[in-house]
Formats: sequence, C-alpha cells, structure tokens
Amino acid sequence: MKRATWSVYVALLAVAGPAAAADFSFIGTASTGDGNVIYEERHSVDGTCEEGVFRPRQHEVTYFKPDADESFARKDLEYEVSVLRPSVDFVQPTFSEEMQITYPAPDTLVIDWQTPGGDSEQFEVTYPETTVVDAGFDNFVRQNWQSVVAGEPVEFRFLGPTRGEHYGFVLERVENDRVNADHVVQIRPTGMVLRFLVDPIVLGYSNSGALSDYLGLTNIRKNQDENYTAHIRYKVNTTPDCELTP
Repeated sequence: MKRATWSVYVALLAVAGPAAAADFSFIGTASTGDGNVIYEERHSVDGTCEEGVFRPRQHEVTYFKPDADESFARKDLEYEVSVLRPSVDFVQPTFSEEMQITYPAPDTLVIDWQTPGGDSEQFEVTYPETTVVDAGFDNFVRQNWQSVVAGEPVEFRFLGPTRGEHYGFVLERVENDRVNADHVVQIRPTGMVLRFLVDPIVLGYSNSGALSDYLGLTNIRKNQDENYTAHIRYKVNTTPDCELTP
C-alpha cells in the first residue's frame, strides 16, 4: 500500500474506531449543619469520551463512616438506557434496606424496594423522556450546561422511588450563602403541594462541570424513619481526558 493511501486508511480507522475509555473519580464528605462529619462517599465512574465529551457507563458509590475501614452502604448504577435514568442497585444493610430500579421495557421502569420496616414493595412506572432518576440529576445539569451558565430555568420530571411516582421539578440558578461554587443552582418541585413537603436541593458546580456541593436530603438513613439532610462537599481525584460538559 502506498504511503499516502496508508495515511488516509489510518485516519479513517481513528475516526471510525471505538470511543476512548475514560475514568472519573471523586470523594464527597457529608456533614451536618454544625459541621460534624456523618459519612464519606467514594465515587468511581467508568465511561468513554465520545465526540470530546465524557459519557458515564458504570458508577459505583461506597459509603464509609468516619475512620471506618469497611463500607456501611453501597450503590451501583449503570447508564446503558440513558445517562439521565440509570439502573440502580442500592443496599443499606444497617437498616436491612435494598432498592433496585430496572427498565424492563421502553418508557417503563420497575422499583423493587425492601423497606427498613421489613416490607417489600414494587412499583411499575411509565415515564416521559424528561424524567431523571437518582444520580442522573448530575448528568442532567451537565446536559443543560448552557442554560446553567445563562441562568435559564429548565423543567423536568424527577423520580420519587419510595412513592413510585415522578414529579415536576425545575433546575434554576439560586444564591445560597452556604455554597461557595462557580455555579450554584437548585432543583425544586414545581407542584404547589409538593413545594410545601419537599425542600429544594442546592447544588454547586465548578466551571469545568464537576459537582462541588450537594445541600439537601440524602439517601442515607439517620434512623428507621428519616434520612440525613446534609451538606456534601466533593473533591475530584481523577478526571477523564475530555470535557464533562458539551
């Protein structure tokens, strides 16, 4: 093969070849309002760089109490269906709680929940394309990064897994004296009744699109009847060799 032809062939292979593997890892330290550390989250995300932007594939979270060597809870997420709607496998053995979210058919998800009270509940939920599930909120923010930077609100649906329903929410810019970040936004319910029952979640992001702060209700239980509300501050360990935002 002539040199010029071979160069073109190699270039075409590079364009048509598989997306490059990429890793993204970060640690979150959750504390109460008075500054006491409750637990630590260790996140490891495997993904690919596609057209210069990171796409997560698998996401593992392990939870540790201060100074503990073994985790007390674990969450595994897979983003095969959508980066906004991962499958979820969450286990919190201290309270005998387990939750799985799967997608057996298009536009349908199933929630299997073993409650702290020892009951088993299952919900089958149909959803629109604007629905966000669990940690998919982080990818939703990055997908709408231009709106975040411009301060434009974005409406979406958010899954309440323990209720087996999704609800109307809005992502919008906000000011909060507890969160010092390049960009501060909140996600809050838009329905009148839910606005009285559910407090907004405040999020901080760096200019690169990495989550720096989470202020609100967590999925970690304080006791059998309630979860912790915490301020989680994140520190990035490794970043992919591509952008986090479009």
